[in-house]
Amino acid sequence: MTTRSTYDRIAGMYDMMTGPMEFFGGARRRERVIRQACGRTLEVGIGTGVNMPDYMTSADLTGVEISEPMLARAGRRAQSLKRHVNLVRGDVQSLSFPDSSFDTVVATCVFCSVTDPVRGLAEIRRVIKPDGKVLLLEHVRPRNALLGKLADLLSPFTRRIMGPEINRRTEENVTLAGLHIAEVRAEGVWREILARKENPEQPA
Repeated sequence: MTTRSTYDRIAGMYDMMTGPMEFFGGARRRERVIRQACGRTLEVGIGTGVNMPDYMTSADLTGVEISEPMLARAGRRAQSLKRHVNLVRGDVQSLSFPDSSFDTVVATCVFCSVTDPVRGLAEIRRVIKPDGKVLLLEHVRPRNALLGKLADLLSPFTRRIMGPEINRRTEENVTLAGLHIAEVRAEGVWREILARKENPEQPA
């Protein structure tokens, strides 16, 4: 089952399925991340548009989503909020935008589901401006050895049922994609990451 078909299938239930996660800190984490976005902003994996209310008015928002039913729900949310959002059907692993197009790129709970996360993150690096910022909210493989092995065992089932894998090493993937991690806020398995295209400590 592909990522797109999984999210096509659960689009109508997605907000309800993620409700408990939102209640237990997810909404707070999302707001902290999203409020940092400014300028021409791309949200990859915009889903049903749950992040839209948290964007500042200074963010000129484009959203990319692989699932048409999810994208339709995001469109209805944008209309209800009376906010213009440029919504595009697409895959983060092959973005249709020119190099250095965006001031900010945002992804929340996306790289647990992308088939090739390093390729997707490399595409983000391509479309972000040299002085731009990448804002990520992701859950990662637990560092505890026992919990990490449990996540490895359960991950195939969570991917099949809901889409995400629960044993991704996203911080390592960010670095492998050529991005430079500037800040990380860690809370259990959650990571709020600010990454940059260029490392300010090294010559470009």
